[in-house]
Amino acid sequence: MRFLIHPELPAVVMENDLPYIQSLLQDFNVRAKMHPAGLFKQISSLGVGPLVLQMAGSSLSEYPAIQTLCSRFVEL
Repeated sequence: MRFLIHPELPAVVMENDLPYIQSLLQDFNVRAKMHPAGLFKQISSLGVGPLVLQMAGSSLSEYPAIQTLCSRFVEL
């Protein structure tokens, strides 16, 4: 499991949400190493705080439009 983020994350996230998002991403990174399947299941129904899941899948190639959008993102 890997996480891709916008290279200018602070510019696209509201300032007051940034600490929460950064903390959450760090937590995801740690938990992905221990329990990737459980984390994927949890993230697949995410809808709390400033984050709301739009779609989920196990391969980015299943979603060409998102793959193009994320092509300039960087791995967390």
